[in-house]
Amino acid sequence: MDWQSVASALFPAGHTIVERDHFLSGEGRLADALTTCAVVGTTGHAPIGVEIALAQARAILAVVRTHPGRPILLLIDTQGQRLRHRDEMLGINSYMAHLGKCVDLARRHGHAIVGLVYDQALSGGFITSGLMADGCYALAGATIRVMGLPAMARITKVPEARLAELAVDNPVFAPGPENYVRMGGLQQIWTGDLAQHLVDALAATPAGDLRAVLGQARGGRLLAQRVIDAIVAGDDVLAP
Repeated sequence: MDWQSVASALFPAGHTIVERDHFLSGEGRLADALTTCAVVGTTGHAPIGVEIALAQARAILAVVRTHPGRPILLLIDTQGQRLRHRDEMLGINSYMAHLGKCVDLARRHGHAIVGLVYDQALSGGFITSGLMADGCYALAGATIRVMGLPAMARITKVPEARLAELAVDNPVFAPGPENYVRMGGLQQIWTGDLAQHLVDALAATPAGDLRAVLGQARGGRLLAQRVIDAIVAGDDVLAP
């Protein structure tokens, strides 16, 4: 779905979101027509290079500075970090880490932050945006994966056919929003009234990181919360 259609569905009371070189920014009025939500995101399967990472970070810091407490929506459509020698030499990892820190800074200053994958979310471009939000959601039909199975096969030297078999039962290997819901990375897949979904999501942002808890409850990550609990309790993580 194109970002204009998504924005219109999310903000029936109107919005001022604009696109510039795959970077989205602006604000929208929630369905109650009383609350303004800041919007920062990407479109066109944007590769996240140093320019877009800085633009997103700058936009988030501007919201923190000029609109204390305003909720923030991260609209996500990215192919991951840009794979160019220039970006690597400039330290793209540091730029993306800076973006993640800015999202966390906004949260610590009382901004409710919701991520929405409306088209595609891959790799580092997703980690420093939607996965940094208080709660991340996706539209039905969105594409989400860390790495495609053919690329994973080349890197791990495990045959692609074997990885496909593993993906049937193990969501870690499998692409798609449904598997990220099972692992707790996504709160929910949105269908129907997107405007109401956004209102509900902003009203229900969790106080802490519940992804490991959700992953355990949904059967997608069975050990993450156990390891966390053991570390907090000072127990032997490897104990049966």
